[in-house]
Amino acid sequence: MAGYFREEIECMDRDALYSMIDERVRYTVTYAAENSPFYRSWFRKNNIKVSSIRTHEDLLELPVINGGTIREHQPPETDGFEFLSTPGDNIFTIHETSGTSGVPKSVFLTWQDWMRYAEKYARIFVSQGFSGTDRVAVCASYGMNVGANTMTYAAHEIGFTVIPEGKCTFPLRVIECYRPTAIIGSVFKLLRLAARMKKEGMDPKESSIERLVVGGESFADESRQYLSRVWGVDVFNTYGSTEGTMCGECSAFSGLHIPEDLMHMDLYDRSKKEFVADGEEGRIVLTTLIPEGEICGTLLINYDTDDITRVISRDRCSCGRTHMRIDNPWRETENIYIQGAPLNRVDIEKAVFHPENMNDLTGEYEAFLYSGDEESSAVLRISVECENPKECDSGAVKERITETLLGVSPEIRDLYEDGTLHIIFHMAGQGKLELHTIRGRPKRLVDRR
Repeated sequence: MAGYFREEIECMDRDALYSMIDERVRYTVTYAAENSPFYRSWFRKNNIKVSSIRTHEDLLELPVINGGTIREHQPPETDGFEFLSTPGDNIFTIHETSGTSGVPKSVFLTWQDWMRYAEKYARIFVSQGFSGTDRVAVCASYGMNVGANTMTYAAHEIGFTVIPEGKCTFPLRVIECYRPTAIIGSVFKLLRLAARMKKEGMDPKESSIERLVVGGESFADESRQYLSRVWGVDVFNTYGSTEGTMCGECSAFSGLHIPEDLMHMDLYDRSKKEFVADGEEGRIVLTTLIPEGEICGTLLINYDTDDITRVISRDRCSCGRTHMRIDNPWRETENIYIQGAPLNRVDIEKAVFHPENMNDLTGEYEAFLYSGDEESSAVLRISVECENPKECDSGAVKERITETLLGVSPEIRDLYEDGTLHIIFHMAGQGKLELHTIRGRPKRLVDRR
């Protein structure tokens, strides 16, 4: 079992942990009232008395904001950045979110913010078995998003060596010469890297790699398990955002640990306009927690991240950590709706990566939803890439994908059985999918109705 980066915090008794959280909630809301133009106005407009917010449970009584709120309070909508929560000369770096769901949101980070971000990732890495002897190729962007730099700062805290590639398209001599013990990247980047290695006569299972870390986007557990088989190592899951929601799996593989002393998470049902209980799915609502005496560049209270998960447990994990564990989050903005029934990219991925399919498929896929012949009907076209189209057992692949998809929800099955939803397939050769002609991260589920 892996060790701890900060054992006294990570294994803290829950009553003591709640006491620390509540202390930081009080400091954070006071700091917000004194330093954040947005929250100063927000408290006043919503008749919120700052002194009445004493515990993390009091946050459940406050309104929820979202990414649109941030965009409405930054240029060009306003003259200044109203979420900026410290004087400008305290800001170390300025970042933007990816902008996949709208105009990029601006995020300002002080050096203390960076150290808190690095602490979150350092805890994750140590929980996954990383130590000062590791050499890690980081295949995440070193641009305006914070992920790669945060991992690099975390490496400094732990003492391992970083190979800052930024992309998984690095020359294979990097693996041969520097013998990295781990690679951080997305599922598909790591699968493509393995395919390149095999083409050059290199067996990923015989390489220096001892573990993989995936993140950057939601994925099906089936694709993660396939990646693990291809490389012959454990694959750990992490989740993070520019706004600060870093969390990850430990070596027990029993959910992603939330660093509860540095970020508070509640789950919210937007349709019911209420918070949900443990075990129920809801949208991650983030509150930054600032240790007393520290400062923060962009402070967020009750911020809806657009990502959905559920709390697995708040009990002590078998790894010894007491911080809560959650399911792998997924983005609600990636849902498409067919007569009100949601279908997510991860649902398609789960179906494609059915274990028996992977004897024939590479794992690459794309899906498009079109209008059907009748006004209310829809056609879902799923294209999968075959290792060898002439030898692919296309009938069995189609059947397994269809049955898995129909198991997503009773609503999807009903739509299929009554003829409202039609599913058709295209079995493509390697490199023949549309996504191979698109630069940047491809959308794998596209609504073309």
